[in-house]
Amino acid sequence: MSWLPTEDPILGDRKSCDALELVVIPRVRDLGDGFSVRRALPHGKRQMVGPFIFFDHFGPVQFIAGKGMDVRPHPHIGLATVTYLFDGRITHRDSNGNVQDIAPGAMNLMTAGRGIAHSERSPEAERHGGQMLGLQSWIALPADREEIAPSFQHYDAASLPIVQDKGIRARVIAGSAFGASAPVERVSDWFYVEVALEAGMSAPLDADHEERAIYVVDGEVEIAGERFEGPRLLVFRPGDRITVRAVQTTRMMFLGGTALEGPRHIWWNFVSSSKERIEQAKEDWKTGRFAHVPDESEFIPLPES
Repeated sequence: MSWLPTEDPILGDRKSCDALELVVIPRVRDLGDGFSVRRALPHGKRQMVGPFIFFDHFGPVQFIAGKGMDVRPHPHIGLATVTYLFDGRITHRDSNGNVQDIAPGAMNLMTAGRGIAHSERSPEAERHGGQMLGLQSWIALPADREEIAPSFQHYDAASLPIVQDKGIRARVIAGSAFGASAPVERVSDWFYVEVALEAGMSAPLDADHEERAIYVVDGEVEIAGERFEGPRLLVFRPGDRITVRAVQTTRMMFLGGTALEGPRHIWWNFVSSSKERIEQAKEDWKTGRFAHVPDESEFIPLPES
């Protein structure tokens, strides 16, 4: 998706266990036509969790007939985007020629590297009063991999491992969790897992990962005697064993990984360890040096500010 900076999300009231470092209540941003997003990262007190540098929760939204998502072609550098849906469909098109319908439960990883442009639109079949609910994250690339060739990976829901037991169901989207590993290729160490818990059931958050967070999509959880309703991003300190209990039926994302070697600069849709590289990307988009997205005649112009 395309991004412009807004005010930081509101810092929640942290009354939790010592392992909990930060609670973020995402800031709601209305994009028009009844479509809104909740942004949890970046935050004024925490730019990244592992390499996760951007985290948007969009929907649930009910489109009126003839309407849908229409994110015109826009550029990225220095990051990888992960689009994950619970409901609805999105057609991805990029300047490498990839065209892919994204369905619920599928893993879609577009690595921008030195530069890629893409669009995200509702397919025609979804423009008859369709619904949408999902997440989009940006994964910042290690400094020595920021200029790799752009690429795209798609794994449908059936190809991702499911770990299921009484009252718990987890889909491993990237990395490893609950003894299972996803097939997606990554250029750094990170993990991403959808976890559904029935009321009264518990799940562990792996302490092996350096940086970890839980995004509560909907429902309510209890951690060390404190309760948190969704939507919330709960960021934990390294090393502590965490047990999450569902107060009611809850859907969550477990995420994180190894911290990058340093902070990143973010401007519009560009992420880089170098301010000069972002200035170059601005000029490249403004002057049309990014590759064109096939079958697209529109684009999002470079912001003036």
